[in-house]
Amino acid sequence: MPGTCTSIINLRYQDGSEGSPSNPARYNNQDYTQLKESYLRRRRQFVDNTFPPDNRSLGDLPDLSSWREDKVKWLRPAEILKLQNIDSEPAFCTSGASRFDFGQGGVGNCWFLAAISALTFHKSLMVQVVPMDQSFNNYAGIFHFRFWRFGKWVDVVIDDHLPTLDNRLLSVHAKGGNEFWVPLLEKAYAKVCGSYADMNAGLPSEACKDFSGGVHMTYQLREVHTANHDTELWQSLSNATGCNSMICCGTGQKGGKLVNTVAHTGLVDAHAYSVTAVTEVEYYGSKVKLVRVMNPWGQTEWNGKWSDKSDLWQKVRPEDREKCSVRDDGEFWMELEDFCHYFVMLSICCENPNFLDGDLTCQWKCMIYDGSWVAGRSAGGNVNESSFATNPQYRIQVTIIDEKEQEDKNILLSLMQKPLQQNRKSIRSYPIGLTIFKVPPGSPRGRLPADFFRTNRPVKDAQKYTYERDLIENHSMEPGEYVIVPSTMKPNMSAEFVLTVYSKSEAKITPHDGHDDDDDDHDHDHDHDHDHDHKDEKDNLVLPEVPTEKEKDPMRALLNRYADQNGELNARQLQKLLNENFPHGTRYGFALDNCSSMMALVDTDRRMTMSFSEFSTLWEKMNEYKKLFHRTDLNQNGSLSDYELKRAIEAAGMDVNDGMVRLMMFRYSGFSSTTMDSFIVLLLRLEKTSSIFKDKSTDGVIHMTWEEWSSSSLYN
Repeated sequence: MPGTCTSIINLRYQDGSEGSPSNPARYNNQDYTQLKESYLRRRRQFVDNTFPPDNRSLGDLPDLSSWREDKVKWLRPAEILKLQNIDSEPAFCTSGASRFDFGQGGVGNCWFLAAISALTFHKSLMVQVVPMDQSFNNYAGIFHFRFWRFGKWVDVVIDDHLPTLDNRLLSVHAKGGNEFWVPLLEKAYAKVCGSYADMNAGLPSEACKDFSGGVHMTYQLREVHTANHDTELWQSLSNATGCNSMICCGTGQKGGKLVNTVAHTGLVDAHAYSVTAVTEVEYYGSKVKLVRVMNPWGQTEWNGKWSDKSDLWQKVRPEDREKCSVRDDGEFWMELEDFCHYFVMLSICCENPNFLDGDLTCQWKCMIYDGSWVAGRSAGGNVNESSFATNPQYRIQVTIIDEKEQEDKNILLSLMQKPLQQNRKSIRSYPIGLTIFKVPPGSPRGRLPADFFRTNRPVKDAQKYTYERDLIENHSMEPGEYVIVPSTMKPNMSAEFVLTVYSKSEAKITPHDGHDDDDDDHDHDHDHDHDHDHKDEKDNLVLPEVPTEKEKDPMRALLNRYADQNGELNARQLQKLLNENFPHGTRYGFALDNCSSMMALVDTDRRMTMSFSEFSTLWEKMNEYKKLFHRTDLNQNGSLSDYELKRAIEAAGMDVNDGMVRLMMFRYSGFSSTTMDSFIVLLLRLEKTSSIFKDKSTDGVIHMTWEEWSSSSLYN
């Protein structure tokens, strides 16, 4: 529609593939529809074992002492209302989602709540993140929400147990009393972060990205104001509000401490806010630029010029005066100059980059690529490293630039590093950057060799490397061919990434990431390898391998995504593979010790790594035991009691007495139940022990040498 920002949320996923808005991937492999139908059929209420209602999911909240933490109770909404003497039935969302629906609680996640406030203005994204067909009718204690996580949409399932303290919600609360969409949304996000404590402190741009998968830009307000760029900033804010962008801002720390003290101005130090509107009012013949800001606390407001009770509102036209509402709801107006002085940061996030130049009619094209840096193969480091050419390369053909617009920014790049750790506060990332070169006409197809990067200069002299989760660069590219090279600061830093390329016109992109180059491309690279001017250095480069027919096997392709250059797995690689691809049914997944044990149990060649044949054997066994686990989990609670465990062992064709079952339960699981990951390891060990006994025994007596005995008993 004219005057509004065109949406690209669905254009990147034309085929409705997994990870698209219409077909989000199942987080933790939990299927909301199937789970709800199952619990409704059995007339039971869902309990999420992958994010259990206990202190593990709460985490170590910095402002909550251990003795207070022990008093936290996890209750369902109806129980909470009953304790608060509220007669109303719990409701999901009563009359549409609004920024006035909630107030911050005892978790320091103002950055997340500011992003929710901004999200409520963008209705199409709101219903994507918060499915509004949910209610407490047809109730099974289960809800779901969607987030964009590192290149794909994921559907996150939760139960509705919420943490309470002194009969009140510990974290975000609904001002309406009986409405629960925000506390439940917060719980779903806490689940993907690892715990509620993992949501403590952050930047709103992170949550806005997860609500949209869009483009975000950050402005340092004092720098902008000092450089007299207020006019450009105002234009950006006006464009952003016209594009239904999510806009947030933040105040600085006081005395270098991350403490939410309230200043004499009414503003909270080290605090995130959302920007809900901009406007101009006429004051004694002059135009005054105003910014409307919202405190996620739901109260505590600015008390300076143009605040709710400022007498300046009495000196403007009646139609302008109506814009001010005198109520302590956390929302207030500020003059742009005061806004730039008291706030240090502004972030704008939108599905579409149109807010950058205000061209609301332009329909950007969006392409997303998953890539990886692999040590010794495709992790070449920065442009000054001799191995730089081994980094993934993306050759792009730019066709159009707007000649009327000076330095038209027609290409925008986003580089995100995928985290290795599950818990948000534990994430440690490498410094990442993007380097771009113009490719001369007539250059051979395929990967560009090392001498190309030695003899050509990047289009930008200053190369920026950042630890931030999302690196954004906006470029003005004349028509022609370019190569985009994402890299880490230093070589041999193994990590995965998502590269998103936005273009104002159709742009042909050819990825060369070391895994899918075709034979022709490698022929070109091979010719360059015989450049005798740089022979010694080029001999040291590890060139990407041509995919073989074997890689077309899904099992082998799965292994190769995690294996080393020899096509074999170590224990940590196996752990990552299983936790990302095998439904383990627990929050923590397969422990490293269990993965080492599984490797030892199938390690037929005693090389202490896992080959393809050994992995195939293990994968087949794990799927067999997974089915057995589900068949014998009689109450479908995600764990086996000692009785259920004994039945499972018997169904597997092995015989152990009750005492041995209890001992195995204690040794390999817990005191009273075993989860799927522990069950699989237990069955593998039991089957291996049984097999050794059958091979070595005669008349019920086993005969083994010391070497055989020590090897079988200790290496398992």
